[in-house]
Amino acid sequence: MTLTTRPRGTNDIGPGQIELWHKLEEKIRQVTSAYGYQELRTPIFEHTELFQRGIGEATDIVEKEMYTFLDKGKRSLTLRPEGTAPVVRAFVEGKLGAGSLPVKLYYYGPMFRYERPQAGRYRQFTQFGFEVFGSQDPLLDVEAIMLPLELYKSCGLSGFEVQINTIGCPACRPSYRQELVEYFEPQVDKLCASCRDRLHRNPMRLLDCKVESCQEVLSGAPQITRHLCEECSEHFAQVVDYLDALGVDYKLNHRLVRGFDYYTKTVFEVTSSELGAQNAIGAGGRYDGLVEELGGKPTPAVGFAVGVERLLLALQGQDKLKAEAAGPHAYLIHFGGSTKRRAAEVAYFLRSQGLWAELDYLDRSIKAQMKAANRLSSKYAMIFGEEELGRNRVILRNMRDGHEQEMDLQELEQLAKIIGECGQ
Repeated sequence: MTLTTRPRGTNDIGPGQIELWHKLEEKIRQVTSAYGYQELRTPIFEHTELFQRGIGEATDIVEKEMYTFLDKGKRSLTLRPEGTAPVVRAFVEGKLGAGSLPVKLYYYGPMFRYERPQAGRYRQFTQFGFEVFGSQDPLLDVEAIMLPLELYKSCGLSGFEVQINTIGCPACRPSYRQELVEYFEPQVDKLCASCRDRLHRNPMRLLDCKVESCQEVLSGAPQITRHLCEECSEHFAQVVDYLDALGVDYKLNHRLVRGFDYYTKTVFEVTSSELGAQNAIGAGGRYDGLVEELGGKPTPAVGFAVGVERLLLALQGQDKLKAEAAGPHAYLIHFGGSTKRRAAEVAYFLRSQGLWAELDYLDRSIKAQMKAANRLSSKYAMIFGEEELGRNRVILRNMRDGHEQEMDLQELEQLAKIIGECGQ
Protein backbone atom coordinates (compact mmCIF):
# COMPACT_ATOMS: atom_id res chain seq x y z
CA MET A 1 0.00 0.00 0.00
CA THR A 2 1.25 3.48 -0.87
CA LEU A 3 -0.13 6.98 -0.51
CA THR A 4 -0.57 7.20 -4.28
CA THR A 5 -2.55 3.97 -4.73
CA ARG A 6 -6.32 3.98 -4.31
CA PRO A 7 -7.92 1.15 -2.28
CA ARG A 8 -8.88 -1.99 -4.21
CA GLY A 9 -12.40 -1.85 -5.54
CA THR A 10 -12.55 1.94 -5.74
CA ASN A 11 -12.23 4.20 -8.73
CA ASP A 12 -11.27 7.76 -9.64
CA ILE A 13 -13.61 9.55 -12.04
CA GLY A 14 -11.81 12.43 -13.71
CA PRO A 15 -11.96 14.65 -16.79
CA GLY A 16 -12.87 12.66 -19.88
CA GLN A 17 -15.16 10.37 -17.82
CA ILE A 18 -17.02 12.69 -15.47
CA GLU A 19 -18.78 14.35 -18.42
CA LEU A 20 -20.59 11.05 -19.12
CA TRP A 21 -21.64 10.85 -15.47
CA HIS A 22 -23.01 14.38 -15.61
CA LYS A 23 -24.95 13.56 -18.76
CA LEU A 24 -26.44 10.41 -17.21
CA GLU A 25 -27.35 12.32 -14.03
CA GLU A 26 -29.15 14.86 -16.18
CA LYS A 27 -31.11 12.06 -17.86
CA ILE A 28 -32.01 10.62 -14.45
CA ARG A 29 -33.38 13.95 -13.25
CA GLN A 30 -35.40 14.39 -16.44
CA VAL A 31 -37.03 10.95 -16.19
CA THR A 32 -37.73 11.08 -12.46
CA SER A 33 -39.25 14.55 -12.88
CA ALA A 34 -41.57 13.25 -15.61
CA TYR A 35 -42.78 10.52 -13.23
CA GLY A 36 -43.21 12.90 -10.30
CA TYR A 37 -40.35 11.71 -8.05
CA GLN A 38 -38.53 13.92 -5.54
CA GLU A 39 -34.93 13.43 -4.44
CA LEU A 40 -34.03 12.20 -0.95
CA ARG A 41 -30.46 12.16 0.38
CA THR A 42 -29.67 9.85 3.30
CA PRO A 43 -26.49 9.42 5.41
CA ILE A 44 -23.67 7.31 3.99
CA PHE A 45 -23.62 5.24 7.20
CA GLU A 46 -26.53 3.92 9.26
CA HIS A 47 -27.04 1.76 12.34
CA THR A 48 -26.02 -1.79 11.44
CA GLU A 49 -29.33 -3.26 12.65
CA LEU A 50 -31.16 -1.34 9.93
CA PHE A 51 -29.55 -3.53 7.27
CA GLN A 52 -29.61 -6.71 9.32
CA ARG A 53 -33.36 -6.44 9.79
CA GLY A 54 -34.14 -4.77 6.49
CA ILE A 55 -32.06 -6.82 4.04
CA GLY A 56 -32.05 -10.08 5.99
CA GLU A 57 -29.34 -11.76 8.05
CA ALA A 58 -29.17 -14.79 5.70
CA THR A 59 -28.24 -12.70 2.66
CA ASP A 60 -24.77 -12.48 1.12
CA ILE A 61 -24.69 -8.74 1.74
CA VAL A 62 -25.23 -8.99 5.50
CA GLU A 63 -23.20 -12.16 5.99
CA LYS A 64 -20.18 -11.30 3.84
CA GLU A 65 -20.16 -7.87 2.23
CA MET A 66 -20.99 -5.07 4.66
CA TYR A 67 -18.43 -2.53 5.86
CA THR A 68 -19.28 -2.47 9.57
CA PHE A 69 -17.38 -0.70 12.35
CA LEU A 70 -17.71 0.53 15.93
CA ASP A 71 -17.64 4.28 16.45
CA LYS A 72 -16.05 5.93 19.50
CA GLY A 73 -19.28 5.41 21.41
CA LYS A 74 -19.09 1.64 20.71
CA ARG A 75 -22.13 1.84 18.42
CA SER A 76 -22.17 -0.52 15.44
CA LEU A 77 -22.46 1.42 12.20
CA THR A 78 -22.41 0.25 8.58
CA LEU A 79 -21.61 2.04 5.34
CA ARG A 80 -24.81 1.70 3.37
CA PRO A 81 -24.66 -1.33 1.02
CA GLU A 82 -27.93 -0.42 -0.71
CA GLY A 83 -30.43 2.42 -0.79
CA THR A 84 -33.88 1.07 0.05
CA ALA A 85 -33.52 0.44 3.79
CA PRO A 86 -32.15 3.99 4.43
CA VAL A 87 -34.99 5.50 2.39
CA VAL A 88 -37.55 3.50 4.38
CA ARG A 89 -35.90 4.61 7.64
CA ALA A 90 -36.09 8.25 6.48
CA PHE A 91 -39.72 7.75 5.41
CA VAL A 92 -40.64 6.48 8.87
CA GLU A 93 -38.49 8.90 10.90
CA GLY A 94 -39.54 11.93 8.87
CA LYS A 95 -43.24 10.93 8.89
CA LEU A 96 -43.26 11.40 5.12
CA GLY A 97 -46.42 9.31 4.82
CA ALA A 98 -48.48 11.80 6.84
CA GLY A 99 -49.41 13.76 3.72
CA SER A 100 -50.98 12.70 0.45
CA LEU A 101 -50.17 9.25 -0.95
CA PRO A 102 -48.43 7.75 -2.78
CA VAL A 103 -45.05 9.24 -1.84
CA LYS A 104 -42.48 9.04 -4.67
CA LEU A 105 -38.80 9.39 -3.78
CA TYR A 106 -35.51 8.80 -5.58
CA TYR A 107 -31.90 8.67 -4.42
CA TYR A 108 -28.47 8.80 -6.02
CA GLY A 109 -25.14 8.22 -4.33
CA PRO A 110 -22.30 5.92 -3.25
CA MET A 111 -22.87 2.44 -1.73
CA PHE A 112 -20.31 0.05 -0.27
CA ARG A 113 -19.94 -3.73 -0.44
CA TYR A 114 -16.88 -5.88 0.17
CA GLU A 115 -17.04 -8.11 -2.90
CA ARG A 116 -14.66 -9.23 -5.61
CA PRO A 117 -14.05 -6.28 -7.96
CA GLN A 118 -14.84 -6.90 -11.63
CA ALA A 119 -15.98 -4.93 -14.66
CA GLY A 120 -18.67 -2.49 -13.55
CA ARG A 121 -18.62 -3.79 -9.95
CA TYR A 122 -16.66 -1.96 -7.29
CA ARG A 123 -16.48 -1.98 -3.50
CA GLN A 124 -17.56 1.63 -3.62
CA PHE A 125 -20.16 1.98 -6.33
CA THR A 126 -22.87 4.43 -7.27
CA GLN A 127 -26.53 3.52 -7.19
CA PHE A 128 -29.59 5.31 -8.46
CA GLY A 129 -32.95 4.12 -7.19
CA PHE A 130 -36.51 5.13 -6.51
CA GLU A 131 -39.21 4.05 -4.07
CA VAL A 132 -43.00 4.51 -4.00
CA PHE A 133 -44.88 4.28 -0.70
CA GLY A 134 -48.58 4.00 0.07
CA SER A 135 -50.32 1.90 -2.57
CA GLN A 136 -50.70 -1.77 -3.49
CA ASP A 137 -51.79 -0.88 -7.03
CA PRO A 138 -50.13 -3.30 -9.52
CA LEU A 139 -49.79 -0.35 -11.88
CA LEU A 140 -47.08 1.03 -9.57
CA ASP A 141 -45.17 -2.25 -9.99
CA VAL A 142 -45.33 -1.64 -13.71
CA GLU A 143 -44.29 2.00 -13.29
CA ALA A 144 -41.24 0.80 -11.36
CA ILE A 145 -40.34 -1.22 -14.46
CA MET A 146 -41.25 1.47 -16.98
CA LEU A 147 -39.22 4.30 -15.39
CA PRO A 148 -35.80 2.65 -15.78
CA LEU A 149 -36.76 1.50 -19.27
CA GLU A 150 -37.48 5.13 -20.16
CA LEU A 151 -34.07 6.04 -18.74
CA TYR A 152 -32.28 3.35 -20.76
CA LYS A 153 -34.08 4.32 -23.96
CA SER A 154 -33.41 8.03 -23.44
CA CYS A 155 -29.70 7.16 -23.22
CA GLY A 156 -29.92 5.19 -26.48
CA LEU A 157 -29.40 1.76 -24.88
CA SER A 158 -30.76 -1.30 -26.68
CA GLY A 159 -30.42 -5.05 -26.24
CA PHE A 160 -31.78 -5.14 -22.70
CA GLU A 161 -34.27 -7.68 -21.36
CA VAL A 162 -36.90 -7.43 -18.62
CA GLN A 163 -37.36 -10.50 -16.40
CA ILE A 164 -40.24 -10.71 -13.92
CA ASN A 165 -41.52 -13.12 -11.30
CA THR A 166 -43.69 -13.23 -8.20
CA ILE A 167 -42.40 -14.61 -4.90
CA GLY A 168 -45.71 -14.45 -3.03
CA CYS A 169 -46.22 -13.06 0.45
CA PRO A 170 -45.75 -14.25 4.07
CA ALA A 171 -49.15 -15.95 3.88
CA CYS A 172 -48.40 -18.17 0.88
CA ARG A 173 -44.63 -18.63 1.02
CA PRO A 174 -44.33 -21.11 3.94
CA SER A 175 -45.79 -24.03 1.97
CA TYR A 176 -43.50 -23.23 -0.96
CA ARG A 177 -40.46 -23.03 1.32
CA GLN A 178 -41.33 -26.46 2.70
CA GLU A 179 -41.61 -27.94 -0.80
CA LEU A 180 -38.20 -26.47 -1.67
CA VAL A 181 -36.64 -28.05 1.43
CA GLU A 182 -38.16 -31.41 0.55
CA TYR A 183 -36.84 -31.10 -3.02
CA PHE A 184 -33.29 -30.05 -2.10
CA GLU A 185 -32.67 -32.30 0.94
CA PRO A 186 -32.12 -35.53 -1.04
CA GLN A 187 -29.60 -33.67 -3.27
CA VAL A 188 -27.86 -31.66 -0.56
CA ASP A 189 -24.45 -33.16 -1.37
CA LYS A 190 -24.61 -31.58 -4.83
CA LEU A 191 -25.11 -28.07 -3.44
CA CYS A 192 -22.40 -25.48 -2.72
CA ALA A 193 -21.52 -24.64 0.88
CA SER A 194 -23.61 -21.44 0.90
CA CYS A 195 -26.70 -23.26 -0.38
CA ARG A 196 -26.31 -26.05 2.19
CA ASP A 197 -26.06 -23.43 4.93
CA ARG A 198 -29.20 -21.62 3.76
CA LEU A 199 -31.34 -24.67 2.97
CA HIS A 200 -33.34 -24.55 6.21
CA ARG A 201 -32.89 -20.83 7.01
CA ASN A 202 -33.98 -19.40 3.66
CA PRO A 203 -34.48 -22.04 0.95
CA MET A 204 -35.77 -19.52 -1.61
CA ARG A 205 -32.32 -17.93 -1.69
CA LEU A 206 -31.00 -21.13 -3.26
CA LEU A 207 -32.87 -20.26 -6.46
CA ASP A 208 -30.62 -17.19 -6.87
CA CYS A 209 -27.35 -19.14 -6.60
CA LYS A 210 -24.93 -18.53 -9.48
CA VAL A 211 -22.49 -21.36 -8.61
CA GLU A 212 -22.18 -23.65 -11.63
CA SER A 213 -22.26 -26.86 -9.60
CA CYS A 214 -25.74 -25.98 -8.30
CA GLN A 215 -27.31 -25.23 -11.68
CA GLU A 216 -28.36 -28.79 -12.52
CA VAL A 217 -30.11 -29.20 -9.17
CA LEU A 218 -31.78 -25.78 -9.47
CA SER A 219 -33.11 -26.51 -12.96
CA GLY A 220 -35.69 -28.95 -11.58
CA ALA A 221 -36.70 -26.91 -8.54
CA PRO A 222 -40.47 -26.50 -8.01
CA GLN A 223 -42.11 -23.20 -8.93
CA ILE A 224 -44.09 -21.01 -6.58
CA THR A 225 -47.10 -20.70 -8.90
CA ARG A 226 -49.36 -23.32 -7.32
CA HIS A 227 -48.61 -22.01 -3.81
CA LEU A 228 -49.73 -18.42 -4.44
CA CYS A 229 -52.67 -17.14 -2.43
CA GLU A 230 -55.56 -15.57 -4.31
CA GLU A 231 -54.36 -12.02 -3.61
CA CYS A 232 -50.81 -12.62 -4.87
CA SER A 233 -52.02 -14.54 -7.90
CA GLU A 234 -54.45 -11.77 -8.87
CA HIS A 235 -51.85 -9.08 -8.24
CA PHE A 236 -49.32 -10.70 -10.55
CA ALA A 237 -51.97 -11.31 -13.22
CA GLN A 238 -52.73 -7.57 -13.23
CA VAL A 239 -49.04 -6.70 -13.47
CA VAL A 240 -48.69 -8.92 -16.52
CA ASP A 241 -51.89 -7.49 -18.02
CA TYR A 242 -50.60 -3.90 -17.65
CA LEU A 243 -47.23 -4.83 -19.16
CA ASP A 244 -49.00 -6.38 -22.14
CA ALA A 245 -51.28 -3.35 -22.52
CA LEU A 246 -48.28 -0.99 -22.49
CA GLY A 247 -46.35 -3.08 -25.00
CA VAL A 248 -43.49 -3.96 -22.65
CA ASP A 249 -41.46 -6.99 -23.71
CA TYR A 250 -40.67 -9.22 -20.74
CA LYS A 251 -39.69 -12.76 -19.83
CA LEU A 252 -41.11 -14.83 -16.96
CA ASN A 253 -38.25 -16.16 -14.85
CA HIS A 254 -39.50 -18.49 -12.11
CA ARG A 255 -36.07 -18.61 -10.47
CA LEU A 256 -35.82 -14.85 -10.03
CA VAL A 257 -36.05 -14.13 -6.28
CA ARG A 258 -33.61 -11.20 -5.76
CA GLY A 259 -31.00 -11.07 -3.04
CA PHE A 260 -32.93 -9.24 -0.30
CA ASP A 261 -35.40 -10.82 2.12
CA TYR A 262 -37.73 -7.82 2.17
CA TYR A 263 -39.30 -8.45 -1.24
CA THR A 264 -42.91 -9.63 -1.61
CA LYS A 265 -45.06 -10.36 -4.64
CA THR A 266 -43.55 -8.85 -7.80
CA VAL A 267 -39.78 -8.89 -8.41
CA PHE A 268 -38.05 -7.83 -11.62
CA GLU A 269 -34.62 -7.42 -13.16
CA VAL A 270 -33.26 -5.78 -16.31
CA THR A 271 -30.24 -7.35 -18.01
CA SER A 272 -27.97 -6.17 -20.80
CA SER A 273 -26.29 -8.24 -23.49
CA GLU A 274 -23.22 -5.98 -23.12
CA LEU A 275 -22.21 -7.22 -19.67
CA GLY A 276 -21.49 -10.95 -20.00
CA ALA A 277 -22.44 -13.37 -17.22
CA GLN A 278 -22.99 -10.68 -14.56
CA ASN A 279 -25.43 -8.87 -16.80
CA ALA A 280 -27.89 -7.07 -14.50
CA ILE A 281 -28.17 -3.30 -14.94
CA GLY A 282 -31.04 -2.82 -12.52
CA ALA A 283 -33.53 -4.70 -10.37
CA GLY A 284 -36.32 -4.18 -7.90
CA GLY A 285 -39.66 -5.32 -6.62
CA ARG A 286 -42.46 -4.85 -4.13
CA TYR A 287 -41.76 -4.85 -0.39
CA ASP A 288 -45.08 -4.36 1.39
CA GLY A 289 -43.82 -5.43 4.83
CA LEU A 290 -40.54 -3.52 5.13
CA VAL A 291 -41.91 -0.23 6.48
CA GLU A 292 -43.63 -2.06 9.34
CA GLU A 293 -40.55 -4.26 9.92
CA LEU A 294 -38.47 -1.12 10.44
CA GLY A 295 -40.88 0.44 12.92
CA GLY A 296 -43.44 2.25 10.78
CA LYS A 297 -47.13 1.73 10.14
CA PRO A 298 -48.06 -0.99 7.61
CA THR A 299 -47.33 0.68 4.26
CA PRO A 300 -47.11 -1.02 0.86
CA ALA A 301 -44.12 -0.03 -1.26
CA VAL A 302 -42.27 -0.85 -4.47
CA GLY A 303 -38.94 0.28 -5.91
CA PHE A 304 -36.06 -0.23 -8.31
CA ALA A 305 -32.29 0.34 -8.21
CA VAL A 306 -29.73 0.85 -10.98
CA GLY A 307 -25.99 0.33 -10.71
CA VAL A 308 -24.62 3.44 -12.40
CA GLU A 309 -21.19 1.99 -13.26
CA ARG A 310 -22.78 -1.05 -14.87
CA LEU A 311 -25.23 1.08 -16.83
CA LEU A 312 -22.38 3.28 -18.10
CA LEU A 313 -20.43 0.14 -19.06
CA ALA A 314 -23.39 -1.09 -21.12
CA LEU A 315 -23.81 2.32 -22.75
CA GLN A 316 -20.12 2.54 -23.60
CA GLY A 317 -20.29 -0.98 -25.06
CA GLN A 318 -22.85 0.34 -27.54
CA ASP A 319 -21.02 3.66 -28.00
CA LYS A 320 -23.99 5.59 -26.56
CA LEU A 321 -24.40 8.68 -24.39
CA LYS A 322 -21.38 10.47 -25.75
CA ALA A 323 -20.42 13.70 -24.04
CA GLU A 324 -19.21 16.41 -26.37
CA ALA A 325 -15.79 17.79 -25.53
CA ALA A 326 -16.33 21.12 -23.83
CA GLY A 327 -14.02 24.07 -24.11
CA PRO A 328 -13.84 27.63 -22.74
CA HIS A 329 -16.02 30.29 -24.25
CA ALA A 330 -12.96 32.49 -24.34
CA TYR A 331 -9.22 32.33 -23.63
CA LEU A 332 -7.88 35.73 -22.62
CA ILE A 333 -4.36 36.37 -23.96
CA HIS A 334 -2.22 39.06 -22.39
CA PHE A 335 1.32 40.50 -22.44
CA GLY A 336 1.71 40.78 -18.67
CA GLY A 337 1.59 43.95 -16.54
CA SER A 338 -1.40 46.17 -17.18
CA THR A 339 -2.69 43.90 -19.97
CA LYS A 340 -2.81 40.96 -17.52
CA ARG A 341 -4.65 43.07 -14.95
CA ARG A 342 -7.27 44.14 -17.52
CA ALA A 343 -7.61 40.57 -18.79
CA ALA A 344 -8.27 39.39 -15.24
CA GLU A 345 -11.00 42.03 -14.79
CA VAL A 346 -12.73 40.92 -18.00
CA ALA A 347 -12.34 37.23 -17.13
CA TYR A 348 -14.10 37.69 -13.80
CA PHE A 349 -16.89 39.63 -15.46
CA LEU A 350 -17.44 36.88 -18.04
CA ARG A 351 -17.48 34.24 -15.28
CA SER A 352 -20.09 36.26 -13.40
CA GLN A 353 -22.25 35.90 -16.53
CA GLY A 354 -21.94 32.13 -16.41
CA LEU A 355 -19.32 31.89 -19.17
CA TRP A 356 -16.17 29.80 -19.03
CA ALA A 357 -13.19 32.15 -19.32
CA GLU A 358 -9.54 31.13 -19.05
CA LEU A 359 -6.36 33.19 -19.00
CA ASP A 360 -2.64 32.51 -18.72
CA TYR A 361 -1.20 32.20 -15.20
CA LEU A 362 2.33 31.18 -16.26
CA ASP A 363 3.36 34.38 -18.09
CA ARG A 364 3.98 32.46 -21.29
CA SER A 365 4.61 33.91 -24.75
CA ILE A 366 1.74 34.92 -26.99
CA LYS A 367 2.46 31.90 -29.19
CA ALA A 368 2.31 29.56 -26.20
CA GLN A 369 -0.95 31.14 -25.03
CA MET A 370 -2.52 30.65 -28.47
CA LYS A 371 -1.45 27.00 -28.38
CA ALA A 372 -3.10 26.67 -24.98
CA ALA A 373 -6.33 28.16 -26.35
CA ASN A 374 -6.30 25.65 -29.21
CA ARG A 375 -5.50 22.76 -26.90
CA LEU A 376 -8.49 23.62 -24.72
CA SER A 377 -10.75 24.02 -27.80
CA SER A 378 -11.62 27.57 -26.80
CA LYS A 379 -14.36 29.15 -28.92
CA TYR A 380 -12.73 32.59 -28.88
CA ALA A 381 -9.39 34.15 -28.06
CA MET A 382 -9.42 37.68 -26.62
CA ILE A 383 -6.09 39.41 -27.20
CA PHE A 384 -5.27 42.24 -24.80
CA GLY A 385 -2.61 44.23 -26.68
CA GLU A 386 -1.16 47.40 -25.17
CA GLU A 387 -2.05 49.47 -28.23
CA GLU A 388 -5.65 48.26 -28.28
CA LEU A 389 -6.02 48.77 -24.53
CA GLY A 390 -4.89 52.36 -25.00
CA ARG A 391 -8.11 52.78 -26.96
CA ASN A 392 -10.03 50.63 -24.44
CA ARG A 393 -10.50 47.91 -27.04
CA VAL A 394 -9.64 44.23 -27.39
CA ILE A 395 -9.14 41.91 -30.36
CA LEU A 396 -11.71 39.08 -30.48
CA ARG A 397 -10.64 36.11 -32.61
CA ASN A 398 -13.03 33.33 -33.59
CA MET A 399 -10.91 30.20 -33.13
CA ARG A 400 -13.04 28.22 -35.55
CA ASP A 401 -12.64 30.39 -38.65
CA GLY A 402 -9.85 32.79 -37.62
CA HIS A 403 -12.03 35.88 -38.10
CA GLU A 404 -10.91 38.85 -35.97
CA GLN A 405 -12.66 42.03 -34.88
CA GLU A 406 -12.02 44.79 -32.40
CA MET A 407 -14.50 45.16 -29.56
CA ASP A 408 -15.08 48.08 -27.21
CA LEU A 409 -14.35 47.07 -23.60
CA GLN A 410 -17.00 49.51 -22.42
CA GLU A 411 -19.56 47.15 -23.99
CA LEU A 412 -18.75 44.03 -21.97
CA GLU A 413 -22.35 42.84 -21.88
CA GLN A 414 -22.49 42.83 -25.69
CA LEU A 415 -19.12 41.08 -25.77
CA ALA A 416 -20.40 38.43 -23.34
CA LYS A 417 -23.51 37.94 -25.46
CA ILE A 418 -21.44 37.27 -28.60
CA ILE A 419 -19.20 34.81 -26.79
CA GLY A 420 -22.13 33.08 -25.10
CA GLU A 421 -24.08 32.60 -28.34
CA CYS A 422 -21.10 30.85 -29.87
CA GLY A 423 -21.14 28.31 -27.04
CA GLN A 424 -24.79 27.29 -27.59
